[in-house]
Amino acid sequence: MVHIKETNVLMVSLFYQGHISPMIRFAKLLSSKGLHVTVATTNNARDHLLNGLAKETNFIDFEFFDDGLDNELDRDKNLGILLEEYLPRNGAKNLSDLIYTLEAKGKRFACIINNCFVPWVTNVATTHKLPCAMLWIQSCATYGIFYHYYHKNISHISELIDPNHGFKIPGLPLLKLEDLPTLILPSSPPYFLKVVMKTMSILDEFRWIFGSSFCDIEESLVHSMMQFKPIIPIGPLVPPSMLKVGGAQENEEENDLCMNWLDKQGKSSVIYIALGSISVLSQSETEALAMALESDKNRRFLWVRKEGKEGWGRKMGELPEGFIENTKDRGLIVPWCCQEKVLMHPAIECFLTHCGWNSTLETIMAGVPIIAYPDWTDQPTNAILLVDVFKVGVRMSKKKDGELEKEEIERCIMEVTTGPRALAMKEQSIMWKEAAKKATLSGGSSNMNIENFINELKGKIV
Repeated sequence: MVHIKETNVLMVSLFYQGHISPMIRFAKLLSSKGLHVTVATTNNARDHLLNGLAKETNFIDFEFFDDGLDNELDRDKNLGILLEEYLPRNGAKNLSDLIYTLEAKGKRFACIINNCFVPWVTNVATTHKLPCAMLWIQSCATYGIFYHYYHKNISHISELIDPNHGFKIPGLPLLKLEDLPTLILPSSPPYFLKVVMKTMSILDEFRWIFGSSFCDIEESLVHSMMQFKPIIPIGPLVPPSMLKVGGAQENEEENDLCMNWLDKQGKSSVIYIALGSISVLSQSETEALAMALESDKNRRFLWVRKEGKEGWGRKMGELPEGFIENTKDRGLIVPWCCQEKVLMHPAIECFLTHCGWNSTLETIMAGVPIIAYPDWTDQPTNAILLVDVFKVGVRMSKKKDGELEKEEIERCIMEVTTGPRALAMKEQSIMWKEAAKKATLSGGSSNMNIENFINELKGKIV
């Protein structure tokens, strides 16, 4: 048996930051254990990666390939045709050509790792006779939901009439329609679901399926999937700084403003508000949140929002006149912050979040209670996990007419900070933080799963 001198791994991701970030975090873990990792995505992510995330990654190579779509076309507006036609055809060919080029330079890959939004990568892996792995970048719970949906173990959503109908997924509490990933719903663009269902149809082509989670926190679901198609937790995939590994951060000047301001606040006195890189608040939602923050004269807050930002055809609501002036002594509004550093700061009392999985993991790693305000994709499922399974927060809900009320925001803030369950939520948050950290240490469940994977790769016959 001849062992590979240098074990090279290729990771392939869609170009969105929420997809690339967990890939890079996994890449850092593998590179810290002696593997050489190359992360590949499409050309339109080049500037963002090389000017931002790539600065932190001294031992990871970045490569780019053409997706086949004209450069001047908006990828978001043409996402359906990009996912269903151009990437599986042009993207696959160009990725394959990239691999041939890298092989000619002496880089031989031991495997390819992709996520669920680029299932065509398995065809490229087959062409190059490479084993394929998948990093599921959402919760293990959503993996289970999509699996059972594909295999028709739950009802077709389009046939439902009663929104209170319950869905029983092995390993999860009873779910309502509002708790399911929105990709399943008829109101969601069909191409997202088509891509995920394609992935579900080819699960047997993956030698390993990894979860960006850890066993303790999703133990029931992980255990239930053992009889179907197992998922191997290797997380939480959070920034190395949250694991005390260190690492440079982008936009330090902007982040210094946040940290300097937080340093002046009392312990557990600040609400941190951030709703992700895509979700936006409507005008009425913005006004309701602003009024709730302004009405409590003792409440301090750090609010991350990009003025006028448009996401998926929606425009960010404008702040009410006079809000900034009236709250300037107890609030800070910024367009960006280093979230992991903010969450780890002792001044943070709770986190009002859209419940993206990356933010969910960072919240757990920081031991901070949450106010869940999910928007779309996997966020509703993450919200029910945080509130009903992990028991670390409350869920903020709109009225039946779709409006978010100031009183609902005030109720949630009170419940998670001073309510009768606030202490229990905080204690539960700390408990999960310690469990997450333990999973990543030597002998921990996630660390052992990664070690087993690396041992399999290094034992490959060449």
